[in-house]
Amino acid sequence: MKKNLKPFAFLFLFLFLGCGSLLAQEGTLDTAKVSLFKLSIIVGGAIITLAVAAGAFCQAKALSSACEGISRNPGGAPHIRFLLIFGLVLIETLVIYALLITIIILMVQWGKYT
Repeated sequence: MKKNLKPFAFLFLFLFLGCGSLLAQEGTLDTAKVSLFKLSIIVGGAIITLAVAAGAFCQAKALSSACEGISRNPGGAPHIRFLLIFGLVLIETLVIYALLITIIILMVQWGKYT
């Protein structure tokens, strides 16, 4: 029981030490910065949601078509399987690019642009 408690104790210690700098911030907020930040959160969420939904649909369609192609022509299974995996890698890469764009949108330095 004590072995499981030790990592949580370190986690809470580092969280406690990290929160000190957050509490030292100024109390005034610029409404333009806050509204821009809210808008970026919404846009970032929309981008990643649409990318994941489109990626999941395309992966399901690719898997369905590959299974149908293998069932019609079992001799071409190795080629179909290779193209399926290659296509799934490209689809997943697009979703990862959308995630990177979302992270970039959310990590803009807000104080320098307003």
